[in-house]
Amino acid sequence: MRIHPLLLLVTLTALAGSHGTESKKQDLLVRSKRRWVLSTIELEEEMKGTYPMAISQMFNNKKQDHHIFIIQGEGVNEKIFSIDEETGIVYAHRPVDRERKDFYHIKFQVFDRETGDAIDKELAFDVEVQDINDNAPQFRNPKITVDVKENTLEEYLPVQLIVFDPDKPNTPNSKFDVTVVSQEPALPEIYVHQVNTMVSQLKVNGCFDYDKVKQYKVIVQAKDFGTPSLSSQAVILINIIDANSHPPKFKKREYHAEGQEKSTADDILRISIEDEDTPNTNASAANYFIIEGNEDGIFEIKRDPKTNEGVLSIIKEKNYDESTLENLMIGVENVEPLFMCNDGKPVDTKSLPQPDSVSIKVKMIDANDPPVFEKEKAPVFRKEEEEPGKVLFTPVVHDVDSKKFRYVMVHDPAKWVAIDSETGIITSIERLDRESPFVESNSYTIIIAAIDDGEPPSTGTSTVQIHLMDINDNSPRLVNNHVIMCGNKDDKVTLSATDADEDPFSGPFFFSLDGDESLNQKWKLGPVFGEETSLITVNTLAYGNYSVPLRIEDQQNHFGRETVHVLVCDCEDKDHCRDKVPPSSSLGSAAIGLLFAGLLLFLLLLLIFKCHFVKKTFEYLEQEEGNQTLIKYNQEGGGAACMAEPTLHLRQTDKGNMTEASKKENAQMTESSKVTTQEVDGYSSAFNMDNFKKQTMRLGQMDSFRSQKGQYSMGSTIRSNNSRIHDSFSRQQSLRLQSHQRIADHIEKRLQTINGNPDICTVDQTSKYEYEGGGSSYQSLDELELGNQREDFHFLDDLGQQFKNLGNICHQSIKENGISN
Repeated sequence: MRIHPLLLLVTLTALAGSHGTESKKQDLLVRSKRRWVLSTIELEEEMKGTYPMAISQMFNNKKQDHHIFIIQGEGVNEKIFSIDEETGIVYAHRPVDRERKDFYHIKFQVFDRETGDAIDKELAFDVEVQDINDNAPQFRNPKITVDVKENTLEEYLPVQLIVFDPDKPNTPNSKFDVTVVSQEPALPEIYVHQVNTMVSQLKVNGCFDYDKVKQYKVIVQAKDFGTPSLSSQAVILINIIDANSHPPKFKKREYHAEGQEKSTADDILRISIEDEDTPNTNASAANYFIIEGNEDGIFEIKRDPKTNEGVLSIIKEKNYDESTLENLMIGVENVEPLFMCNDGKPVDTKSLPQPDSVSIKVKMIDANDPPVFEKEKAPVFRKEEEEPGKVLFTPVVHDVDSKKFRYVMVHDPAKWVAIDSETGIITSIERLDRESPFVESNSYTIIIAAIDDGEPPSTGTSTVQIHLMDINDNSPRLVNNHVIMCGNKDDKVTLSATDADEDPFSGPFFFSLDGDESLNQKWKLGPVFGEETSLITVNTLAYGNYSVPLRIEDQQNHFGRETVHVLVCDCEDKDHCRDKVPPSSSLGSAAIGLLFAGLLLFLLLLLIFKCHFVKKTFEYLEQEEGNQTLIKYNQEGGGAACMAEPTLHLRQTDKGNMTEASKKENAQMTESSKVTTQEVDGYSSAFNMDNFKKQTMRLGQMDSFRSQKGQYSMGSTIRSNNSRIHDSFSRQQSLRLQSHQRIADHIEKRLQTINGNPDICTVDQTSKYEYEGGGSSYQSLDELELGNQREDFHFLDDLGQQFKNLGNICHQSIKENGISN
């Protein structure tokens, strides 16, 4: 609230000071005119007397020109209030708004002008802003638009008005009244009902008419009781929504349609209406119903949502002896209830008009009815296996439209029967077997049809169920006549019997051996009566195939003969004969052990062979022939003194295994041998050719010729187990070694290759070889170690503790499984 002439209520609190006055509470009534001056101070009723004085008058014991008045607090820093330092008059410099702040607390002090000392304690006064009517009532929504149904009765409209006034509550400035200022059009009357101090509601007195008025404009006003009175307005737009105020009417008064008897049909007739209400709303949507003529529930009428038409359909079949005319009475009303307004007042529901109705005549055309069998399902009882030609069934047929029929067979899966096309009599043409797969639950089903001579022809059907009674026409038999008897496990096998007949022409059965006395000496049965029996061996039988004839009788002593084929064998875990194990069967533990032992033995032999021969290198001594072979020399430079006799590292062999020819040749070579000595720069290198020949011929091979720090490989051997190859190569090697001169020449060549310098043996330096000739044309044979002795396999007698453990395991497995060597 903005105040221009300002009304202030000042509360002044004077505390007891040096002048001895008591604390008093004084009200200072300030009326501000154009000049804002404190003019009057009034005390409250409970105070004694009235003191019309300014603040400075409280200190009358001193001269005012010696005082200084100072104020501070709310509104002072904002320069709303100030005080005259000399007179003590408080001024208000601008209007204040109560709705923003309605209370100010201000402190003041009085000081001596000369000394600056406070004359009294700090004092205070409160300024309460008194309200004036400077705010009009306000609508929360000053403009409202709502939709109201046409059929709204005299009640609250969906329009709620919320009004508030910011002036001081519970004063005339904040109290108000809400009224309708104007309404267009004027009828029906719309007025305001005030619910509480803030909320009001619009109400209507009468009813709306959409056809006349589709929108109302209402202006409402809220006016307070202050001085001067202030007010505000709100505009409400009310849109009238069409309701069902017009009943629907049929366009025609009578309709015609046709239908077929004993058949259903959709949309045999469409009927339409007229409605003045808004289309495609519940006010104009039609609801069709049958008033009378549909007692059997044959007809149905529904609304087409797209066209709003009534669609008549036949939903139930009915047989008519002749063409018949059905009279239906159809009514219609709207989905929304009818509402009507008369002279501004709603019409009572009892006074509303009745729904419109129309007559529909439906001609039901009689059609050619099919023949009807007297029995749609006819049971027939017969024994199975009867002679063909028996009459099974004679049909009885009725037809109101025809008297002449022809009969046909529709379903006869086994082709056991035939039908007379004129009489419909069914006769058997084959024996009927109850055990046939075409018979289910002892019943054989056939279907026949009767066709009349109408236009178009009609057909009727009947199901004939022939129930077959069982006879004892099947012999008992074994379920399985090939069995396996595990000789290593049991001495019997179980045999089961079956019979296609039913009780009492089936089991339990009586079993017996069907043979001579010799059969009883090998086999017996037990038990002999029941659904199954056991075939038992009297004595232990040899493994093989046996045929055992049996005789099986049912309860009626009807018997059958069966032969059981028995295979007696040694079985495994799953009762399979060992010699019948399929190829995919896994190996036994004994076989796996043997395979594993053989594999380990082979690996051991391979390891020994490699360790024995891996250190030998194949190099060539013979250089007579130019085979363009690169010769490898492992000696590089001279070693120590070359005076020593060359040593041949030859593998020892058994002298006793040498042939007589070899011994003789060795003796001849020994006699003709001599010592060859070469002097090289003061050093003597002796080579005993006789000893060399003896050793060579005795061992039957050439080995390596080594110096102290290098070696020249003279041959490596590969052993063969073939005796003929041994003998052949031995003879060839003996002939080659007969010539000691050839070996001596070779040694001489070897010495000459070192640049003709014999002193090279005493110096450690690289040797240069200038000659690279060819070896012997038979060098592949030179590299073979040949002998006429066989390999010695005695080392296999003791292969160590691990092989002994493996052997014990294999031996134990062989012993358990009965495998003979």
